[in-house]
This record gives sequence, C-alpha cells and structure tokens, in this order.
Amino acid sequence: MTAEAREAGSPTDPAADGERPLDIALLTYKGNPFCGGQGVYVRHLSRELARLGHRVEVIGSQPYPVLDEGDDYADRLTLTELPSLDLYRQPDPFRTPKRDEYRDWVDGLEVATMWTGGFPEPLTFSLRARRHLRARRGEFDVVHDNQTLGYGLLGDVGAPLVTTIHHPITVDRQLELDAAEGWKRRMSVRRWYAFTRMQKRVARRLPSVLTVSGTSRAEIVDHLGVRQDRIHVVHIGADTDLFSPDPSVRQIPGRIVTTSSADVPLKGLVFLVEALAKVRTEHPDAHLVVVGKRPEEGPVAQAVERYGLEGAVEFVKGISDAELVDLVRSAQVACVPSLYEGFSLPAAEAMATGTPLVATTGGAIPEVAGRDGETCLAVPPGDPGALAAALSRLLGDPDLRDRLGAACRDRVLRHFTWAKAAEGTASRYREAISRSGGRDGGRRGAGAGKATEAAQSGDSVRVTEVEVAVPGDAVPAAGIGQAARVSEAAQ
Repeated sequence: MTAEAREAGSPTDPAADGERPLDIALLTYKGNPFCGGQGVYVRHLSRELARLGHRVEVIGSQPYPVLDEGDDYADRLTLTELPSLDLYRQPDPFRTPKRDEYRDWVDGLEVATMWTGGFPEPLTFSLRARRHLRARRGEFDVVHDNQTLGYGLLGDVGAPLVTTIHHPITVDRQLELDAAEGWKRRMSVRRWYAFTRMQKRVARRLPSVLTVSGTSRAEIVDHLGVRQDRIHVVHIGADTDLFSPDPSVRQIPGRIVTTSSADVPLKGLVFLVEALAKVRTEHPDAHLVVVGKRPEEGPVAQAVERYGLEGAVEFVKGISDAELVDLVRSAQVACVPSLYEGFSLPAAEAMATGTPLVATTGGAIPEVAGRDGETCLAVPPGDPGALAAALSRLLGDPDLRDRLGAACRDRVLRHFTWAKAAEGTASRYREAISRSGGRDGGRRGAGAGKATEAAQSGDSVRVTEVEVAVPGDAVPAAGIGQAARVSEAAQ
C-alpha cells in the first residue's frame, strides 16, 4: 500500500469505532508467543486490532513473532522482520558471530555488550527500529513500542509514540539479586540487568505509557519515576474462544497444572514443589504438570529430588495451543505460585477454561484472580504451607471446584478479553495522535522536548547517524572496540 493510499484511508470501511482505520507499527524486540508474556501480547493484540479494522504491521526481532491468520483481516496484519545477530538462539546461545555476519556498528555494539556480560537487545533493537521507521516516515499514524524502552526511541520515529510497560524489569532484577548466592552471581545479575538503567531514563521521557494493571501502574511510578498522568491502564486478557470449558475433556484426579519458568525466582515454582510434597500426604494421587522447561539443576531440581517427587512432577514444553488448553482443562486445579506478576496471563487463561484457581497475592494477581473464596483461593506469596492447604482444600471439594470454576469464567468474560484490550489500546492511540496534531504533528510530537531535556541533563551523544541519549561524552562508534565503550556508557 502506498503512503498516499494510507493517508487517504478507506471512507467506506471505517474502523469498529466509526473513525478512519489507523496504520500502526507495533514494535517487539523479542516476539516468541510460546515463551514469555511479551510475545503473547503482540500476537493477540495485533490480531484484535486488525479485527477492529486497523492496519497493523508488527516489526520484530528474533525469535520472530508468530501472527494469527484470519480471512477477515488477512490484508490488515503483516510482519516485518528486523533481524538482530540472534546471539541467544538455541542450540548455541552466547555465540560469537562470524566476521561476515557483521553489517554495521549496531551489530558490533550488540556483540560487545554480550561479551561484557550485558543484555544488548533492548538498546540495539531500538536503534535498528529508529532507523527503519525514519526511512518510512509518513507510513504510520502511531508507533507502539512493546517494552523495548531503548534510547533509539527517544528521538523522532516519524509518528506519535505509545509504549507498553508490562511491569518494571527492576522488580525482576531485585528478586534475582535476592535469590543470588555469592558475590560473583550478584555481580553477574547486576551486569545482565544493566539495561534497566537505560529503560528508567527512557521511561521518564515517554509521553504516553500503557500498562496492564493498577499494580504495575503504581510500580512504574515508584521504580521508574514516570509521572502518573502519563500512565494508562489497559487490561489484557485471555483468548476466550480458545481457552473455554469443554466437558468432553476428562479431568485427571489429583492433577495440578501451572505455567512457570523454573529458573526465574519470581515465578515461585520452588514453593509449589514443596507444597506438592505436603499435599501428597493427604492426596497421594496429587501430581504437578509444569508448562515449561525441565531444570537440570538449581533450586527447583533440588526440591524435586529432596522430596522424592521425580514421578509426581512433569514438565512439558513446545506443545500447541490446543494441547495447552486441553492440558489445563484436564486439571482439577490450576495454580499461579508467583512471588510477583505484572498481570498474569496464565491465571486469566486457566480461569477462562473454568478450571478453579489457587493463586498468590503477589503483584497484580489479585486484580486478575479476584477475591479469595469468590473466584479463587488466594494465598500469600512464598508460603508453601498456605499453598498446600489451598490445593488440598480444592482437591477434596468438588462442589467448591465447580463453583469457583464457573465464577472464574464469568470474571474473565466480563473484564479480561483481548477484544476489550484492543478497543482500549486503539482509544489511547487516537488520544496520542490528537495530542501530536495528527500525522504531521506526530513526527515532531514523538520527540517533543527531547532536546531540552537532554540539554538539562547533559546526557545527549551522537553515535554515527543516530543520536542516542546516553550518559557520558560523545563517542564515535566505528568498530567493536569502540562499540564496547558505547555499550558500557549506555548501560
């Protein structure tokens, strides 16, 4: 579609809200829809925005997003691949690229940051995205960044910028530091999460921030220093057509299901394993199915061995959506044991199937799961005894399971669907466009105030053809060695 055609829109085909359809660039530096909430967010939000009549171009890096196909919106949803060096791919993560893989100085910066123990992708994706968007000026009404929060997005990206922050990554950083053993591990965690300093600086300059819960909104204010009037809550949700009850799926007695990354302390899986050992003293058939990768070492693997649960804990990975839904349906209880969640998609998805839920009160989980005894059984985070008591209660009370399961489904349908999320997001897009004065105004609005703020803070530096806000003096990047110095300054 030409820029002229995009500008004109289609007067006979308005969007669902009756106004001209929007052209949306949706950015995601990591788009795997089967691992991590960001990929799930992009997949479902892009589909529902297209169903509303908008044109959505997802611009992403490896692992590339997987977009849903549909005849009713096929011409309105596309993927543009913006490749990185994919340094963390399997089966050779933390690889060193060959000489002929380097394309420009951003690639050098990416490798140099990895070599020095940092995580480069938010910064380097933002620089590539900025270059790509500026080359396509005038093609988009709005740019929506999915928590990249990289320096490259502070400048002119050719359209008004809206950013989703699911929750401050500083929360993850602190929980991993709390769980780290020894000074070497703590130093490694601090270096890996060095990019959060950049994200904090960038977040404070953003004109429009979306987040997924009231809890995340409060923490974005506290942790990142973003002004409250710039942050808007748009709840996300479950695919309620896919995640739905199906009485034909047989429930397995004693089955508990959870979605968790065993190597991420904030997911609280180790407490659920300990709770399972207690539950099995009352319910010998109780067993746990974890949607996630089996850990070969670490606290979870040690707990499974310590409590003799090798035959009672199963890990499944790489299953299809249909298999995941049937797995959740087959459980008598779903569990979210997290110490913290910015929203908790697994909770919403389990609830949508009518599977009764045991969940902690960590972070925003109560906003999703609802009140204890009404739509879930709620327990304090990090308390295996309380988890065990709630799980045992549900496993032993079929009437309670039926009541909570029905209430779960009803709550999700009323509050947490992707269609509602898309409608709320599109409304925020139009507000951002209106503030910027439309397409032409948006070109200036995206970076409004940047020069003044940079001058006041003394943190503006020009790096080859891209101006990036980083602390320190101007550093010309012309090779891997210099890129390493830019990396250290930027993070």
